Amino acid sequence: MMFAVIKTGGKQYKVAEDDIVDVEKLDAEEGADVTFDQVLMVGDTLGQPTVAGATVTGRVERQFRDKKIIVFKKKRRQNYRRKAGHRQSLTRVRITGIAG
Repeated sequence: MMFAVIKTGGKQYKVAEDDIVDVEKLDAEEGADVTFDQVLMVGDTLGQPTVAGATVTGRVERQFRDKKIIVFKKKRRQNYRRKAGHRQSLTRVRITGIAG
């Protein structure tokens, strides 16, 4: 089974065909095709830093926001407490092809 390692949104993902991955938000509509050209590895071929001419294509399934995480900071005995929440915007992509 062919797999690849791609880089997007500052993170690396190991993907294979028909995989579903949640990546940092991409500027693409639902149903649109996206191409990842920062391919770090395809099968046994390791890039330096990327594999020349290799691409991974996918289709955007949906845009959504992840569950909320709570960021809580405290310094004991200093009466210092800060509470903030964060919801990351994500894009769900189904990998349709690996070329290269």
